[in-house]
Amino acid sequence: MRPFTLNYARPTSPPAALPPYRFDDSLQLNVLPDGRPAVSDPDLLLAVGTTASTAGSKTHFDD
Repeated sequence: MRPFTLNYARPTSPPAALPPYRFDDSLQLNVLPDGRPAVSDPDLLLAVGTTASTAGSKTHFDD
């Protein structure tokens, strides 16, 4: 018998590209390589749509 969840499970694969920002633990937000907050770059926001991290709550968009 095949478990129900395996009908919908997808294999994990590495991301196609790494985001041009990283999560800064001390600031608690995503930053660009030059240290600016990632949300301050309009071109980045247009390209990725959001810079919300998964470090905080999974149910709220206010991290």
